[in-house]
Amino acid sequence: MTLHAVTSLAELGENSLNRFEVAGRPVLLVRRADRLQAYQADCPHAGAPLEEGCLYQDKLICPWHKAAFELEQGQVCEPPALTALQRYAVSLIEGEVWVDDQPLAQPPTAAGDDRRCFVVVGAGAAGAAAVATLRGKGYAGRLLLLDQEQSAGYDRTALSKFVIAGQMAADAVPALLGEDFYRDNDVQRISARVTAIAADCQRLQLADGSSIHYDAALLATGATPKRLAIEGADLAGVLVLRSRADAQRLADAARPGKRVVIVGDSFIGLEAASALRTRGLQVHLVARHQVPLSKQLGERIGRALRTLHEAHGVIFHTPAEPRRIDGEGRVTGVTLDNGRHIPADLVLLGAGVAPATGFISGCQLAEDGSLEVDASMRVRDGLWAAGDMVSFPLQGEPTHIEHWRLAQQHARVAAGNMLGARQSFADVPFFWTYHYGKNIEVLGHAREWNRIDIEGMPERQDFIALLCVDERVESVVACGRQAVMALLSQRMKSPLERGEALALIGATG
Repeated sequence: MTLHAVTSLAELGENSLNRFEVAGRPVLLVRRADRLQAYQADCPHAGAPLEEGCLYQDKLICPWHKAAFELEQGQVCEPPALTALQRYAVSLIEGEVWVDDQPLAQPPTAAGDDRRCFVVVGAGAAGAAAVATLRGKGYAGRLLLLDQEQSAGYDRTALSKFVIAGQMAADAVPALLGEDFYRDNDVQRISARVTAIAADCQRLQLADGSSIHYDAALLATGATPKRLAIEGADLAGVLVLRSRADAQRLADAARPGKRVVIVGDSFIGLEAASALRTRGLQVHLVARHQVPLSKQLGERIGRALRTLHEAHGVIFHTPAEPRRIDGEGRVTGVTLDNGRHIPADLVLLGAGVAPATGFISGCQLAEDGSLEVDASMRVRDGLWAAGDMVSFPLQGEPTHIEHWRLAQQHARVAAGNMLGARQSFADVPFFWTYHYGKNIEVLGHAREWNRIDIEGMPERQDFIALLCVDERVESVVACGRQAVMALLSQRMKSPLERGEALALIGATG
C-alpha cells in the first residue's frame, strides 16, 4: 500500500464528486458528509467521467448512459455498465486526504453447490447483462449462453453512431463482456441457433438437431430488420444495419460523393444519415412523417432535429414512401409513391425491426409478434424473456420498446427472478441518440401528453423538455443537460410532478 496526499477535507464540498490523479491513475473521490470513498474515475462501460454525474441517495450515477453503482462496494445496480467500479482505500490524516494507488480486491462472490442448468438465448445487450447478473448474484451452476454469432456480444449502439461514420472499425466495437469474463466465470458460450422451444418440458431444440434441457431459461433474441416487400428490395446495394457485419458492409460501400437513400426516419435511420453525411456521402431520407420523431420528442424538438440534419445537407422527402427500388442486379435509384425518382448508389432500410420470435410456439404473442411477459419478465414457469422481443407491463399497460439499455434493465430483473427473487420491472426507460456530435437523451416513455415545458433552445441543441399529462411528468427529453438527467433517471422511479421537476432542473443548473 502506498498512500498519496491528494487534497484537504476542507477543500471538498459536501456531497461532491472530485477527480484526482493518484500515481498516474484517475481516481474519483466522493465525499458524503464526512465520509470519503474513492473509485475509478471513468465509467467501465464507455469511459464517461464520473465526476460529471451525480449522487442520488446511496448511488453514483454515470452522466452519459445513466449506469448506477452502489457506493458501499461499487457494485453495478443499473446498466449499461456490467462490471463493478474499482475501489481505493482512503485515509484522513490531520485534515489531509490520502488515497492508495492500488485498487482494493473485489469482495468474493459466494459460490454454492448448484447443479441446475440455466440457459440464456442471445448474447446481445440483454443476454450479456443476464449472465453478468447471474454470476454477480452468486449463481454457481451450469450457465450456457447461446448465440448465432461467432463472436462475443458487443456494443451495438456504436454501429450507427461511429462505425459507419468511419470513426471506429467494426472489429474494434467493444465487447459487452471480455473473453476473460466468460473464462473466469465459467460461462459456456456456444454458437447455435434455437429453432424451437418446448416450454412444457423445458427443452430447447437447436438447428443442428441437438437439444438442451434447462432448469431456467431467458430468451433474449432481440429483433431483426424489416425488409420492404417491394420490387428491388433484394438488389445488391440495398442494405440493413443491425449487426457488426451489416455495419462493415455499409462502411466499406460508403465512399465520399456516393448517393445513399435512407428509408425511414427511425433513430437508426437518422443516426445513419448523420454518420454518412459526416463521411461526405449525398444523403436522401424518405419518410412518412413530415416531422421526424415528433411522437417521441414533440413537434418542436422534432422540427429542430430535422433542421439540424438539413443544415448538414440531408435532403428529406416527406411524406413519402418508396414504391420500388430500381436497378438491374444492383441498385440505381428509388422511385417514390409520388412518382419522384431519386438516383442512388446505396439504399439503407431503416424502417424498423420485427421481434425475433419466429421459433416460439405455445406462448402468448402480441399483435406485433412480440412475446408477452409479466412484470417479472416471466413467460411461464422456468422461462423468462427480455429486450426487443418482448411486450412488458409499464405503468400497467403492455408496452413494446426497442431500446438497448432497456433490454439490459429487463435482463437484470429476469436474472434475479431466475434465482428466486420476486422483482417487478420498476426502472425508468432511457435511451440516447447521436447526431453531428450532439447527444439527445430521453427518460421515460410518454404515450401521450397535453403540455410540454421547454427550458433552453432545441434549435441550438441545448435544452431540457418535460412532456406532461397535466402536472405529471411522463417523459424528459434533453440535450446538453447530462447531470440533471442523471438525477432524474433515479427520481422518476416514482411519480414526479412538473413543479418538482422544474425545481430540480433549476437547482442543478
